Amino acid sequence: MDLHGIDLNLLVAFDALMTERSVTRAGIRIGRTQPAMSAALSRLRGLLGDELFVRSPNGLQPTPRALDLAEPLGHALAEIQRTLAFTQSFDPTTSTATFSLGLSEHPTFKLLPVLLDALRQQAPGITLRIRNFTARDDAITLLDAGEADLTIGVPPTPTSRILSRPLFKENFVCILRRDHPDAKAPLGLPAFLSLSHLLVSPENDRFGLVDIVLAKMGHKRRLAVTLSNMYAAPLLIAHSDLIATLMEGIIPASGHADALAILPPPIPLDPICFTLCWHRRNDVHPAQRWLREFIAGLPLDG
Repeated sequence: MDLHGIDLNLLVAFDALMTERSVTRAGIRIGRTQPAMSAALSRLRGLLGDELFVRSPNGLQPTPRALDLAEPLGHALAEIQRTLAFTQSFDPTTSTATFSLGLSEHPTFKLLPVLLDALRQQAPGITLRIRNFTARDDAITLLDAGEADLTIGVPPTPTSRILSRPLFKENFVCILRRDHPDAKAPLGLPAFLSLSHLLVSPENDRFGLVDIVLAKMGHKRRLAVTLSNMYAAPLLIAHSDLIATLMEGIIPASGHADALAILPPPIPLDPICFTLCWHRRNDVHPAQRWLREFIAGLPLDG
C-alpha cells in the first residue's frame, strides 16, 4: 500500500465522513463541495484498498477497515489541531506547558521565589525546569542546545542569534559585621584599603570589579578569601573581620542582614545588569513570548 499520496486534507475528509455519514454533510462540515468530497473519498479508497464507506438506508456505513482507522486518525488530527492552536495562541490559566529556565546564582535566589508565587496565582498548571549556570557564556550554550528556553544572568558575549532585554540592576555595597570598628558611615578609602577583603567571584577570578577600579586609581587591596558562592559571603562576613563588596540584593536574601553593617563603597562602581536572554528561533513562539513578558513584569526591587 502506497501511503505517500495521503495528505492531511484526505484525513480531514475521512474524519468528517466518519462523523456525518454523508458526503453532503461532511462537505458542509469542512467547507468543501460535494464533488470535492466524492473525489476525496475516491482517492482514499484507491490509496487504502478498501471501500471504507458503503451506502445504506441510514446513510454511509463504515467498513471494518474504516472503523479500525477512525480512532487513531481522530486522535492524530486532534493532536495536530492542539499543536497548531498552541503555536497560534497561549492561555496561561489553563496551560500545562513545561518551560526550562537557565539561572545564574543571584536570579535563583532573588527572582525564582517571586516567579513561583506569581505562577501559582496566574498560571498554576505550568511546570518549570531550572538549569543553573555560572559562567556568563554558559547561557549561550544552554540556549543553542535547546536545554533552556530562557536564561537570566549577567549579559553574555553578544551574538546575533541570542536576543535579550534588561531585567533588573544591582548596586554594589560594602558589608562588615555589625560591631566591626569600621562599621560606620562614611567608609573612607584608607580604611577600606587597610582591611582584608573577601572577593565574590562566581567564575573564580582573583581580580574583580573593585580591583579594576582600584588599579585605575593606583591602589590595590589585600584579598584574604576568594569565594565562588556569593550567598555564603554574608555569613562569613558576619563572623569575621573581613569586608566584602557585593550586590546589595544578596544581603536581604541571605538571611543575615541583621548581623551586618551595610555601607556605600568609597570608590565609584557602576551597577551590574541582569538580562533575560532567549534564542532567536523562539522569538515569536506565543508561549515563550508570554513567559518573557510575565517575567519582565515581576515586581523586582533593586
